[in-house]
Amino acid sequence: MMNQSVGEEPPSILWGLDPMFNAYSRLYVKDILQMRESCQVPGIYFYNSHPIFKVDVLGTVVYKREREDFFCYGVDDGTGVINCLCWKDEQCKDQGDTAKCATSLGSSTHGGFDPANELKKLCQAQRCLSTLDIGELLRVRGPVKTSRQQREVMASTYYKVSDPVMVVQISWMMEVPRLYRECYDKPLRLENGAQDPNAPGTSAVSLLGKATRILKDFLKDREVTRFRPYDIQEILQPLVSSQPQKTMSKQEPQAGSSSGLSSSSNHLRQLLRESLQTLMDEGLVFRKVKSQDEVYHVTEQDKDLLMAIRDIIKEDCRREKYAEKGCHVLHILSSVRQRYSHNVSKAALELALKALECNSDIISTRDSHYAVF
Repeated sequence: MMNQSVGEEPPSILWGLDPMFNAYSRLYVKDILQMRESCQVPGIYFYNSHPIFKVDVLGTVVYKREREDFFCYGVDDGTGVINCLCWKDEQCKDQGDTAKCATSLGSSTHGGFDPANELKKLCQAQRCLSTLDIGELLRVRGPVKTSRQQREVMASTYYKVSDPVMVVQISWMMEVPRLYRECYDKPLRLENGAQDPNAPGTSAVSLLGKATRILKDFLKDREVTRFRPYDIQEILQPLVSSQPQKTMSKQEPQAGSSSGLSSSSNHLRQLLRESLQTLMDEGLVFRKVKSQDEVYHVTEQDKDLLMAIRDIIKEDCRREKYAEKGCHVLHILSSVRQRYSHNVSKAALELALKALECNSDIISTRDSHYAVF
């Protein structure tokens, strides 16, 4: 695995502009193994110009080694095997002291609630989730390291995944390709002059970013629930007006003014369309019904959508299948599309779920599962 040259890397001062830099990237193991290490900062790796140092891996344990302080698991996600270093908890390492503590607590308790027994159960549950055998499913989060020319994950969080009907694995297999399409496989784009200003497409990207931020601030400040494109078109007019216009032909001096106005108007409509598409991709807005009358609903302000989601979760959590761990986000998405609108995206649903959770209308029971209080 060869390092790339400094010229091929964006300057380290700009890495924080990439959302992937501070996120746990759900990359395939084969890509983690093939990532090139930065020559500017050791421990930082690049996938398709994106700086990465933390990953999120889900896979099957294919080998294990135990040491005094840590477990070493080989995790296979179907594309490759990576070594994961999982540190033991202090209670897991020193079971003797835990037993002594439990004994001393038990000796001073007479009937009723038994702290010794509860502590023993807690320690057993913790060891059960942190000690895996070959063939079990493991999820690991942590920074990537290279030790002895071998790529591995230094786990900051890890646990055994109970997935008897493969719900978690199917959800993972659907989510990761989407992340690759929408984020990982797209080259890093830096705005506001972070890239070479003479590079092709840089000004267009910067203009689209500014337009998107203006629309986001407007929708948030005004608490807009729904709108049509012509309602907000004038907000972006100053951006188009400030852009340098092409030099007009000297052979058409009279038609120059009308041609300039037409070009500016087309540019404004194109910028508005691209900005609205960006907002839809992020789930901030959606179209409940696709018709000639373009009406966009603001996800977090759509009370009908929020109420429909809450009712679906409340109703389905009464069923035995969902009573214990709640409804999975993909189940909720399918129900919302059937009962409310076919055009609600997963990104919009996740924003709506966050809004409901912030209002304490629902709770997140576990990864991607929700229930009503």
